[in-house]
Amino acid sequence: MNSNVYVTKISKFLPNFPVENDDMESYLGLINNRPSLARRIILRNNGIKQRYYALDKEGNVTHTSVEMVANSVRALFDENFRADDIELISAGTASPEQIMPSHGVMVHGLVGGRNAEVVSFAGSCCAGIQALKYAWLSIGAGEKNNAVCVASERLSAWMRSQYFDGEAALLSKLEERPILAFEKEFLRWMLSDGAAALLLSKEPAKEGLSLKIEWIEICSYAHIREVCMYAGGEKNAEGELVGWTMFPEQEWLSKSLFSLRQDTRMLGENITQLGREFYVETIKKHNLDINDVDWFLPHLSSMFFKDKIMEEFALCGYNIPEEKWFLNLPRVGNVASASNFLMMEELLHSGKLKKGQKILLMVPESARFSYGFSLLTVC
Repeated sequence: MNSNVYVTKISKFLPNFPVENDDMESYLGLINNRPSLARRIILRNNGIKQRYYALDKEGNVTHTSVEMVANSVRALFDENFRADDIELISAGTASPEQIMPSHGVMVHGLVGGRNAEVVSFAGSCCAGIQALKYAWLSIGAGEKNNAVCVASERLSAWMRSQYFDGEAALLSKLEERPILAFEKEFLRWMLSDGAAALLLSKEPAKEGLSLKIEWIEICSYAHIREVCMYAGGEKNAEGELVGWTMFPEQEWLSKSLFSLRQDTRMLGENITQLGREFYVETIKKHNLDINDVDWFLPHLSSMFFKDKIMEEFALCGYNIPEEKWFLNLPRVGNVASASNFLMMEELLHSGKLKKGQKILLMVPESARFSYGFSLLTVC
């Protein structure tokens, strides 16, 4: 790295108004005209009290993912930084609006400005920190003077009831009281919409606090674990994911190939254990004294995993006390790739940060078990 890199500004866009738990089906709709039997159980365990949807109560889309990103990017602009100044847009999402063009160039098209380098990262929750690492490396290597790193999700697009009605009708032939398979309905009550944007530069901000990026580490365990969360395909008897292009068109709907699914058994057996393994590896690699960490920002899909993670950290001897944890999941919801950025934005504007403090980010991804960690210094 030729130079230091700083996050000098963070902005967010959360669509419409907070949606409380009892109001979720008013936006997402009823499956087979019946209230969900699983909703209350799942919500009780995940600890989410409210979230945001880019929908109105008629199920109409109010904002696309690209529009939410553009709104968050515009919030970065001031007299010293405009669209024409952007040298790099590094974008991440688990829910792009289209297969092609890439999410990033669609963002560039809406934000405008000058010609710029644009990269896109897709997949799941790690897409945001992957985009951040590319931006950090580009500036640190002297390739760029600034970068806008964005992450956004419009996961409600997968959660609306009309996308489940066909499957519910098939199940009704087999069951007296049909409900959607738990592995598919599970995520329906977990996910929400929103966007965040980070401005990165070679110099810290002239006014206010900045966050110096010390390092970013990302690791995949796909070589030893099969797919756990997926969309656009189906697992075969051997546990291999078969993509949608391998199925005849008439099966795309009947098999619900484009629904978002989670193997909850695999999730529970692997997500915290593998995370602990990479956590220890990362601490040792950077010779990090975990007592120096002032704030811990973990992306959690559910508050259920908070105690599990604390147990894993205690087992490996690198425990982070609960008073150092900063979470907004209960009031913002699980926004996948944008979750860490939304926590960073809230903490940066909370008045709680002091120069010299250390912030540790953690991003677990269950799609095929990937993880990201990053250490930041407040300056």
